[in-house]
Amino acid sequence: MILLTGWLDCAGNLHIESSAKLPDDTSKEDFKALVDEAVGNNKNGWAASFLVEKHRAACQEAYETYVRDDELGEDGPRLIDEVRGILVDM
Repeated sequence: MILLTGWLDCAGNLHIESSAKLPDDTSKEDFKALVDEAVGNNKNGWAASFLVEKHRAACQEAYETYVRDDELGEDGPRLIDEVRGILVDM
């Protein structure tokens, strides 16, 4: 499982600031502690986990699930990965 955390900007872009590979059986308490530490009280904070093995696959799923806007197409929001320098926009 990959946990991604970051924040959403006013244009709807998702900025990924951290990535952690966690065991699939991570307890809810440990998971919540990691999210609270990464996101804190940031009202634009964002966190999600994905059952994939690679950071890039998690970023692609995050884009498809939380960012992609088919109506806007190329002008839509993007996922900006500040961890590995990946830009996902399609």
